Amino acid sequence: MTTSTDTTLTTQIDAAGALLAILSTHANLPTPDAGLRRFFEPDTDIPWGAWGVTLSLHRDLDKFEQWREALDLDPSTVDNGGCDTTHWLTVHGTSHGVPIEVNGFYSLPDTDGTGR
Repeated sequence: MTTSTDTTLTTQIDAAGALLAILSTHANLPTPDAGLRRFFEPDTDIPWGAWGVTLSLHRDLDKFEQWREALDLDPSTVDNGGCDTTHWLTVHGTSHGVPIEVNGFYSLPDTDGTGR
């Protein structure tokens, strides 16, 4: 039986090490939802399918900004998106040699009374 290195945990080791380093280095920052994922980001310098780190922060864009700044991610590359009541900011970069994505989720105020 042959095993492709793309289907074993060895492909995630660099990303897992980077996540540990990031969280250890910035232990004083707000706690994010953290994880590993494969990146398929067009029009970036990130290698197609590379494993990297995601950090997500909810309901407080100040926390997003603290992480963006601590990781020295370019503020001019922050993108925004949204649907219905959930909106987000996203920034990509590299930290500890792997791709990183930081997300900040937030809700807009209900100004029309519809709850949306």
